[in-house]
Amino acid sequence: MTEPTQRRQVLAVVLGATLLLAACANTPAAQSSTPLASPGPSTTAGPSVSGPDLTQLPPAPAYSGAIAGAGATFPNPIYQQWLVDYNKVFPAIKISYDSIGSGGGVKQITANTVQFGGSDAPLKPEERTAAQQANGTEVLHIPTVFGAVVPAYNLSGVSAKLNFTPDILGGIFAGKITRWNDPAITAANPGVSLPAIDITVVHRADGSGTTNVFTGYLTKVSQVWRDTLGANSAGKEVAWPVGLGGQGNEGVTATVTQTPGAIGYIELAYAIQNNVSFGKVQNSSGNFIDASLASVTAAANLSTIPTDLTFSSTNTDAPDGYPIANATWLLVYRDQQKVSDNQARSQALVHFLLWVLDKGEAEAPALDYAPLPDALRAAALKMVGTISWGGVPIVSSLYH
Repeated sequence: MTEPTQRRQVLAVVLGATLLLAACANTPAAQSSTPLASPGPSTTAGPSVSGPDLTQLPPAPAYSGAIAGAGATFPNPIYQQWLVDYNKVFPAIKISYDSIGSGGGVKQITANTVQFGGSDAPLKPEERTAAQQANGTEVLHIPTVFGAVVPAYNLSGVSAKLNFTPDILGGIFAGKITRWNDPAITAANPGVSLPAIDITVVHRADGSGTTNVFTGYLTKVSQVWRDTLGANSAGKEVAWPVGLGGQGNEGVTATVTQTPGAIGYIELAYAIQNNVSFGKVQNSSGNFIDASLASVTAAANLSTIPTDLTFSSTNTDAPDGYPIANATWLLVYRDQQKVSDNQARSQALVHFLLWVLDKGEAEAPALDYAPLPDALRAAALKMVGTISWGGVPIVSSLYH
C-alpha cells in the first residue's frame, strides 16, 4: 500500500465515522466575541530557553502511557495522520485526539481533563483568565498548520466552479440571498446557468473555530452580515439567521452532500477528500481565488508575528492569497507542574510538540494544509521551549 493511499484511508475513517451525525436544527447562541485581529498579550514571561537547538528533535523521554487531546475538527485529518506516524516511531507514547470542536477543546483544557486542546480560534481574554485562574498557569497557543475554509455547495448540473464575492457570501449566510439564480450570484458567474431553486444554508451546530474563522471573515468584509448579526457577528458560536446545523466539519460536509441546493462552510481537506464542489472567493485585491496550497501559503505569510502567536490571516492583502485562510493552534499549559502529577508525561507532550513542528510540518501538503512559514515555525519552537516543570524548561531534560 502506498503512503498517499494510507493517508487517504486515515481521512476516510475520520470522515466516515461521523457521516451520519448531520443535524437539522437552528442553533442560536448568545456568546459574544472579541475581534480576531486583536491578539492578547502573553500574561507571564516564560523561563529562558537559550541553549538547545530546538530544530533538532531530541530522543524521546522514558514515558510509556497515554496523552489525551481534544478540540478543533478543522485540523483533525492531519492530526490523526500525525498520531499514526508518531506512534510508529515512538510506540510507547500513546497520543489520542478527540475531534469535538474548538469550543469543546477550550472547555476541556480549562477543566484540565486533557493534556492539550485544539482550537482554530485564539482564546478570548475571558477564556484565558478562566483557564489561568482554574489552573494557576497560562495557556500557550502553539500554531501548527494553516488551512482554508471554503464555501462548499451541492448543485446538480453545475460543473463550473462558482465565484463568490464577499457580499454574496454575507447575503447568503444572513438569509438575504435565498435563490441560486439571484442577480448577484448570476452577475459574478457570467455564462453559468444557475438553477432557480432555494438555497439551503448549512452551518455548525457546535462551538467551532471554523465558525470563528468564517464569521470573523464575514464581519470584516460584509456590511449586510454585520447589519444582520449586530455586535455578535463573529465568534465560535453566533445566532444564525437561517439554516441547518451540522456537528463538526464532518457533519456540515455530510449535510451539504445530502441536501440539494445546500451551501456550507468547511475546511478545504474535507471538501477535497469528499469530492464536494467548492467555489472561488474574491479577495481584497478583487481577484477570485481558488483555495489551494499555494493560495493558503500566500495568505500565511504574516507581516508581523505577535508575541503570543495569536492572529487572524483572513481577508489577506496578498493579491494571490485566499481570503478565508487561517492557522489552527494547540493549547498547552506553560507550567506543567501546576496541571500534572506526571513529569515524564509532560516531557513526552513537549517531545510530541517538537516532532509536530519538525516532522509533522513536512506532512501538511499531502493532506491539503499549508505548513507554517519559517519565521512562524521558529517562533512556535521558541514558545514550546518555554513549557516548564516548576519553572525549569522541559527541553533542558530532553536535550542532554
